[in-house]
Amino acid sequence: MDEDDEDDTPPGLPPGTPFYMTPAGHAALQAELRQLWNAERPKVVEIVSWAASLGDRSENADYQYGKRRLREIDRRVRFLRKRLERVQVVDPAAQARREQVFFGATVTYAREDDSEVTVTIVGVDEAEAERGRISWVSPVARALLKAREGDLVRIRTPSGPEEVEVVTIRYPEP
Repeated sequence: MDEDDEDDTPPGLPPGTPFYMTPAGHAALQAELRQLWNAERPKVVEIVSWAASLGDRSENADYQYGKRRLREIDRRVRFLRKRLERVQVVDPAAQARREQVFFGATVTYAREDDSEVTVTIVGVDEAEAERGRISWVSPVARALLKAREGDLVRIRTPSGPEEVEVVTIRYPEP
């Protein structure tokens, strides 16, 4: 299935739910779109045009690869344009209620084994679990939302439910 044909709604949420994103994530998607459309796509079009001018296209690897890459670029451009149309940029630095966990918060919580985990709640397209950036629709983020420092929160983990304590909540400075 093409990625632009997939349902764009984050899992577990009703259709039409906005795509929350930080200003940095929004800028990164815009930069990717500009790079693909203004730099990479024109180069590939040039290669395909040159390869097509050589004649027999059926056995021309430059032509075949170029056409495939052009389809990939166009698919990603369509996806990015659709996403950017629906994105709702939320600046965590502007959060007024800093004593609770909301989108953009960096939260440190203590697990039952006394280890601490720090995560930042970001948009679906910005999530990088290995860097501690989790999607706001993930089970951990959804469990943490609206919690305050000192609250006990029950999160779902692969090994089953676990109760954690919110240790700190931080937002970027305005």
